[in-house]
Amino acid sequence: MLTRIDHIGIACFDLDKTVEFYRATYGFEVFHSEVNEEQGVREAMLKINDTSDGGASYLQLLEPTREDSTVAKWLAKNGEGVHHIAFGTADVDGDAADIKSKGVRVLYEEPRIGSMGSRITFLHPKDCGGVLTELVTSAQGDAH
Repeated sequence: MLTRIDHIGIACFDLDKTVEFYRATYGFEVFHSEVNEEQGVREAMLKINDTSDGGASYLQLLEPTREDSTVAKWLAKNGEGVHHIAFGTADVDGDAADIKSKGVRVLYEEPRIGSMGSRITFLHPKDCGGVLTELVTSAQGDAH
C-alpha cells in the first residue's frame, strides 16, 4: 500500500523567498519546479533524501498563482505553513478505492496530474484527523 512520505506540502506567499530560506537554513536545493495551472499554484520540490523503496522524500513549496485557488484560500484562512502530507504509493487508484471503502472521503473521482507528471488524489481532512492527505503515484511508478 503506502510506501513512504512522498512530500510535505507547505503553503507560502512568496515562493522565491521561501526557497531561499530552506536553501540558506538547511541546504536544501530545488529538485524540480513548475506551474500547475489546474491547481493554480507555482511550486518547488526540494529533495530531502532518497528512500529505501527507490523513491525520495520532498518538501513541496506552494505559492498560489490566482486568488480562487485552493492554496490561496487556505493561506487567507491559515497563513503560511504545512498544508498537507503526501504518501507515495505504486497504485493511487487501488489505494484510494481501498481507503474509500473504509469510509474516508476521496476528493477526486479520478486521480489528477500532480507534480512531475505524478497521479494524485486527496483525502478529506475531516476524515483524517484534520490533516489534508494526498496519495501520489509518480510518473515513473512508485519512485520519483
